[in-house]
Amino acid sequence: MLVVVTLPLDAERCYRAVAGRDARFDGWFFTAVRTTGIYCRPSCPARTPLARNVSFFSTAAAAQGAGFRACRRCRPDAVPGSPEWDVRADVVARAMRLIADGEVERSGVPGLSARLGYSERQLHRLLVGELGVGPLALARAQRAQTARLLIETTDLPMADVAFAAGFASIRQFNDTVREVFATNPTELRGARSAATHGSPGRLTLRLTARAPYDAGEVLLFLGAHAVPGLEEWDGTTFSRVLDLPHGPAVVHLSPAPDGAAAVGARLQLTELRDLGAAVTRCRRMLDLDADPVAVDDVLGADPALAPLVTSAPGRRVPASPDASELAVRAVLGQQVSVAGARTLTARLLAAGTPLPEPVGTLTHVFPRADALAEADLTAVGLTGSRRRTVHALAAALAAGEIALDPGADRDEAGRALLAVPGIGPWTAALVGLRGLADPDVWLPGDLALRRSLASLGSSDAEAATRWRPWRSYAVLHLWALAVPTLFTRPATPLPRTAPPPPRPTPPVPLPNLSWSA
Repeated sequence: MLVVVTLPLDAERCYRAVAGRDARFDGWFFTAVRTTGIYCRPSCPARTPLARNVSFFSTAAAAQGAGFRACRRCRPDAVPGSPEWDVRADVVARAMRLIADGEVERSGVPGLSARLGYSERQLHRLLVGELGVGPLALARAQRAQTARLLIETTDLPMADVAFAAGFASIRQFNDTVREVFATNPTELRGARSAATHGSPGRLTLRLTARAPYDAGEVLLFLGAHAVPGLEEWDGTTFSRVLDLPHGPAVVHLSPAPDGAAAVGARLQLTELRDLGAAVTRCRRMLDLDADPVAVDDVLGADPALAPLVTSAPGRRVPASPDASELAVRAVLGQQVSVAGARTLTARLLAAGTPLPEPVGTLTHVFPRADALAEADLTAVGLTGSRRRTVHALAAALAAGEIALDPGADRDEAGRALLAVPGIGPWTAALVGLRGLADPDVWLPGDLALRRSLASLGSSDAEAATRWRPWRSYAVLHLWALAVPTLFTRPATPLPRTAPPPPRPTPPVPLPNLSWSA
């Protein structure tokens, strides 16, 4: 069974992982070699250093803060993120999720602290006490990773790369690249592979995951729920519009061509400074930072789930890149089929902002909460009570009464959602599972789960207390048992999703509300 590494790090256990080049621990911790001044991922293929010469850090930022530079061979800055930040719900984990989403770049440390409800001094003390570095150092490590991606995948001038990555000056950018990667930006660009070449605003990236990872299954699940105009699925590639801080973006996601535990991502960004946020949201949507071995060890030990885990090792929980969007879609999906929910959501897109130019069948950004709160939804086809629920939810989200960003307190978010008329335990739980990417959510009263549980000789009440802390993954296994078409790829590719045909009597159009950055 995989042992979860928690702070403080157990040096003996970490060294055993390094000696075994155990890739399962990549991203959990980093190995710094004092004799070379380099830090690596645990699976680095280089010669194993002597135990007396190594130190272990929980983040790359902490290793950089201690004066170590990234190994050029194993590229520790490119490993999957630590699953600890998704599992944990405390303020440090919430801060890490917000920093990864670019909160420090957008609003600075004061904004990060205010969002979490702590003073800057309190937050700094908490992060330093647990991780060894404060929020600025963590954000700096994030900027370095974004800069490397832009250097290696675009022909942007270095000045543009520096500011797109979030650096305040060219000098700061150059100094950071030299310190972190032990080379200058020009040399880093010269060493890139031609396969990753891109153009300004269009990037091709490889998003890595911990094995085992079935990218095709994850993309199929997302594709089965694709909303025409917002998302597209052609049987292999899942595409969608992302609502990013500085403008909309389009991402095309496909399984890695070499069959590795990775996903290929082609991004079209309005502003390159949104790259970090786009990557973070794609990783969350695809559940790339999960620890599949730890999940399978717990669920596979249950005789009822063991056959399901064995047949689909490493199964993931596909999420939404925007929890507020997922909350609205969850309301629209109450007591209707998947196809019905897609149709209703497609009609709702008229309240959003059109893309400057369609990309395939993608035409709109999902409407933001402030737009939905004021939109006329009579033409969508919802009942009066459902319209009132959507309006009440959107108004609460717009006013900040419900927080569903990456730093949200999950328990508080659940309570706030339940206070909205028309939102019950199932809807609130679904937002936690697929919106906030909580790995330990059970869906009370879900009919598909009940059918699967009945076939396994269990009950909903019994299952609600089992399989902690990975109940979200148990939900996906049971859904796969009840609705295999959401998880099993057809023999021939599905046609691309297309906008629904016009209704016989054209409704009064929704107001064309402007989209603001």
